[in-house]
Amino acid sequence: MDGVIIINKQKGFTSHDVVNVIRKKLNIKKVGHTGTLDPNATGVLPILVGKATKISKYLIEHNKTYIATIKLGEKTDTGDSEGQVIETKKVPKKLEKEEIEQVLTDFLGKQKQLPPIYSAIKVKGKKLYEYAREGQEVKIEPRDIEIYKIKLLEYKYNKIKIEVECSKGTYIRTLCEDISKKLETVGYMEELQRTKINEFKIENSLLLDDINIQNVEQKLIKIEEIFKEKNSIELNDKKLELFLNGVKLTYDLPNDIYKIYNNKCFVGIGIIENKLLKRDIVI
Repeated sequence: MDGVIIINKQKGFTSHDVVNVIRKKLNIKKVGHTGTLDPNATGVLPILVGKATKISKYLIEHNKTYIATIKLGEKTDTGDSEGQVIETKKVPKKLEKEEIEQVLTDFLGKQKQLPPIYSAIKVKGKKLYEYAREGQEVKIEPRDIEIYKIKLLEYKYNKIKIEVECSKGTYIRTLCEDISKKLETVGYMEELQRTKINEFKIENSLLLDDINIQNVEQKLIKIEEIFKEKNSIELNDKKLELFLNGVKLTYDLPNDIYKIYNNKCFVGIGIIENKLLKRDIVI
């Protein structure tokens, strides 16, 4: 069983918890994840099973889509509902849907974003949340992100629900705080659901309670399918043997990732660099 399972993670589970549950339920040692989700967040968490654990490096740069609920009028030290309220501020009484939508458009495009202090980013070998818990000050550098789409889904009772499509490295907690500030108040991320990572969609996901061999076999995305948009190379038996032994083969093709076949059977993934094909992942 080699491939990707899309899990709809429930609240209260860490990404590592999900890996452990699946490892036990399927009795498979090689299980990993990509696209970490906080325990308080829900939604799409791709789980890599068997030899698919080798392809995690190809999945970390993907764009992501979230649905987030912002609670206006209160700010927490963590930027989400897990933290302590550290500031309150009135929400403008005449806040209208059109005004919120206009503010949201201001966040479209490439920009710098300051990661939250309660995050796992490392500075000088130490995670930011460790500095925060110890009450130590640390300089946080802004990071390049991009918001591709942002849409208002609902606004009522001082709560805003938005849908955001963004680049890797975007902190939705920070985005929620920044939106609140633009609306002349404060706020925090009350709820977060990830609905999509590239082509991994929540409608194709499984809940942990539904994990069994039969369900996983039906939903498993095979490695060959993950690279369906990549070109392929057919190797004869002699070239296959060389390829499997790590010998680089000459091919006058553009630098890229290629699916490798032998007698029309999928073998694995190869990479061409400077007209040389080298082995990457063998299935």
